[in-house]
Amino acid sequence: MALRELPSKARSSIWRDVRPCLFSAKPCFNRKVSTSANHLEDLESSSSFSVPPPSEDIVKSYDPVAQSKIRENQLPPSRYQFRPPKYYRGPLHPHQPPPPSDPSSRLFQPGPFTLPRLQQTYESTIAPDLLTLSYAHFPPGYKAPPKQQRLRSWEGESPYFKNRPLRGPRGGDTLRLLTAPKTFRNIPKITGVTVHSMVPEAAHDSANLHVAGMIIQAITNVRVQTHKARSNVTQWSLRENTFVSVTAKVEREDAFHFLAKLIDIVLPRIKEWKGVKGSTGDSSGNLTFGLPPDAVALFPEIEVNYDMYPPRMIPGCHITVHSSATNDKDARLLLQSIGIPFYGKFVN
Repeated sequence: MALRELPSKARSSIWRDVRPCLFSAKPCFNRKVSTSANHLEDLESSSSFSVPPPSEDIVKSYDPVAQSKIRENQLPPSRYQFRPPKYYRGPLHPHQPPPPSDPSSRLFQPGPFTLPRLQQTYESTIAPDLLTLSYAHFPPGYKAPPKQQRLRSWEGESPYFKNRPLRGPRGGDTLRLLTAPKTFRNIPKITGVTVHSMVPEAAHDSANLHVAGMIIQAITNVRVQTHKARSNVTQWSLRENTFVSVTAKVEREDAFHFLAKLIDIVLPRIKEWKGVKGSTGDSSGNLTFGLPPDAVALFPEIEVNYDMYPPRMIPGCHITVHSSATNDKDARLLLQSIGIPFYGKFVN
């Protein structure tokens, strides 16, 4: 009450002088739990390690499976056994599959167990360089020009044109992927490699297909898939529903290991090899090139066991490098940065 009656300036000055003394004397009135000796009586004098272990009869008689069978109301069999759906039926379906990172998912893949040197080089050097080369700066206040409609409307007075879906672009009905401005979130990267080998001789002798599958599996470290001919082709001696090709889909660290072997060991040893043709690509970031049988035999897995494979049965193959790029220009720049050369006219 006395402080309230004083002027505000005098009250603040007195409080500023008295405050340090009060806070310095405050710890003297506090009592800690450790200062009281009565609390030590609540502690246990014996340790849990001094308790003897259970007898052997109790250990042998413990049977959780038998106890669960004795239970009157059995638990439902699917309570702890989650089975993800085999097909994805849309986001509104009540039974949703777990994410691929969940071990219970059908798409779950353990790993990675290794970190390839090519992947380390991409993350530390190639990715920043690609972002620098393809970065486009837009100053503050920049307004992008309006984009034209990609689909064409129907022009004419026909009544059938009313409420009709728009037409595709000229030259084809397939729309190309849109290319977003480059940021650190969408730098092109390698997503997988597909190795395909066509063996038309397998229609007459299945041993050719077995040798091709063993070679593709050896160089990719992935189990191959066989494919049948869809129709009869007389020029190639193909018969319908006969196994004539093998395919291996390489992903993650196996893809980097395969590309590292290809770039560092196989391609430099090919005589008079110009490189990959500049017109290759599907306009979606996937580039394909082929290797003759002599080049396939240069892989280290084949050379170390060359006597295991008949030389005349060693097949050639087509290699498709899949990337997250949305056009052939970015995909070609990515492959050039890891060491694959290109020649000829570039088609974007």
